[in-house]
Amino acid sequence: MSEINVKFGDIQRSVPAPATVIDALKALDRDALKGSIAAKVNGQEVDLNAELTATDEVLSIEAITADSRDGLEVLRHSTAHLLAAAVLELFPGTKLGVGPALMEDPRYGFYYDVIAPRQLTEADLPVIEKKMREMAKRDLRYRRDVVDKSAILEMFEGRDEPLKCELIDEKVDGTASVYYIDGSPFVDFCLGPHVQHTGKLKAFKLLALSGAYWKGDAERDQMQRIYGTAFASQEQLDAWLKQREEAEKRDHRKLGRELDLFSIQEEYGQGLILWHPKGGIVRMEMERLLREELERRGYSFVFTPHIAKRELWVTSGHEGNYADSMYAPTSIEDEEYRLKPMNCPFHIGIYKASPKSYRDLPQRYSEMGTVYRAELSGTLHGLMRVRGFSVDDAHLFVRPDQVHAEVADCLDFAIKVFETYGFDKVKFELSVRGAAENKGYLGADEDWAAAEDQLASALKERGISYERIEGEAAFYGPKIDIKIEDAIGRVWQLGTIQLDFNLPERFELEYTGDDNLKHRPFMIHRALFGSIERFFGVLIEHYAGAFPLWLAPVQVTVLPITDRINDYADQVAAELRNAGFRVESNTRSDKIGAKIRDAQMQKIPYMLILGDQELENGQVAVRERKQGDIGAMSLAEFKEMISKQKAERSL
Repeated sequence: MSEINVKFGDIQRSVPAPATVIDALKALDRDALKGSIAAKVNGQEVDLNAELTATDEVLSIEAITADSRDGLEVLRHSTAHLLAAAVLELFPGTKLGVGPALMEDPRYGFYYDVIAPRQLTEADLPVIEKKMREMAKRDLRYRRDVVDKSAILEMFEGRDEPLKCELIDEKVDGTASVYYIDGSPFVDFCLGPHVQHTGKLKAFKLLALSGAYWKGDAERDQMQRIYGTAFASQEQLDAWLKQREEAEKRDHRKLGRELDLFSIQEEYGQGLILWHPKGGIVRMEMERLLREELERRGYSFVFTPHIAKRELWVTSGHEGNYADSMYAPTSIEDEEYRLKPMNCPFHIGIYKASPKSYRDLPQRYSEMGTVYRAELSGTLHGLMRVRGFSVDDAHLFVRPDQVHAEVADCLDFAIKVFETYGFDKVKFELSVRGAAENKGYLGADEDWAAAEDQLASALKERGISYERIEGEAAFYGPKIDIKIEDAIGRVWQLGTIQLDFNLPERFELEYTGDDNLKHRPFMIHRALFGSIERFFGVLIEHYAGAFPLWLAPVQVTVLPITDRINDYADQVAAELRNAGFRVESNTRSDKIGAKIRDAQMQKIPYMLILGDQELENGQVAVRERKQGDIGAMSLAEFKEMISKQKAERSL
């Protein structure tokens, strides 16, 4: 009888073949098996009942637990399948689209696109959810089969599933995996992995129903998208639902309208943001903070065009690896151009414009560069997912011996900036290529390993704990992803620090070393906000629209009690304006209570109430947005107080 050598951490055993992952974990660590819902074998995610292949090598096994990121993704993907199975039972003849887990969207955990025999309504959601719970209690098994392309196509053609057949035609070359939920009409073309049975799914909730088009194309099949979420425990789900209630009150789209910050208008196009004057003020302050830090850290400011020749994107690799997210080419005098999805190749052009010596490095270029992504309409969401946005982009061209220090400085930069906004819970992830699937990644294995080590070393030197995420690297190199936790506990993906050894090679970048020979620099891509639009949306919801003084579009409003105080009000407002503050004077003939309510609704940090007594004494009665009345003082005292808050960017 042959044996399979397996290891779990420092434990190594031999198990008789044939064996599944469950058999191996039983031999290695039974406690680990109890908490597992899937596993990784040599870095590749698999079901617990996946069969192990006997080889000469030792198979490394990692348990995927429900409380891990990978485990949550498995739970959500499995629940999406359960949702589709319930819809098929309730509405026979339903055609299925796709049903992914959503790991970066704090609003939802998964969705499934369907074409039901009749239009579904919100009233159907509790009925579908009830059916899902019934099926969960039956412990129906998730079963995987590997089938060749012709057999999969025949299966889905027989089920009259044209959309699945289209996907299979596009994506399958040879064989692929198919998943069944035994005891239900559900079958899906899917990579997996999934939980062992539906009984593992205990905490889920259907949330919303929306329209969608197949592949986001308005010319294609119109579908309905059913959104839901799932967690490892009911306690986690309940906490998330409570958080969701608070999030609805903070919705940046609602507050953006109420506070007159931005708009998205159909006649200009979906996913295109119009920044209103008040929103523009917040953006100006966001950029001011960045510029101050960039100057202090030795960055140069550059500006680049919005389009470039198509050939540039071929050289960069975007044409081959990112074309689905780029707008179609346009022809100008028999030459093809494309809107830029990224700024990197332009900064490379600036670097190449003149010879560089080792003494010239590092070169640090920064740009608030606007880029364009052909996002599907179904994925657009206010400021959070748009088609045109500005990136607080920077590219650093460095010698190999400078990589560590520059990455470490980028980490310090990120922590300082996010702390200024009040984000004291910052999470770091090291996103790497992963061992299981290298398709689409550029470069040699040894270069990837060295680059990953450089990033990990910088994190460790700063004492920063991080999670290693397989398969989430950029196509040209590994990266550090930076996430923040907002005021109500949601986690947002924001900044990134990416180490790139591929683009310098593809563009033949050089510098002359101290040995008078030509060398390749490394390139570091660095963005903190990621997208200034998205970060603005995060800030609106984090502060619930009540920006701190230094960010607030209107910092002070002057409220005269009667019309005869209007001249004094205008005088106070002018003096504050001359001192550099953003001030409004409400001299309308409204009652003071209405003026205060209006200022509170507009979330203005300070209100100066002026009546006869204030005029006589040359004072201002100060009302703070949250504290209420804080007393009368001279205008000089008030200016001194808020000047300190502004200078310190106090929260």
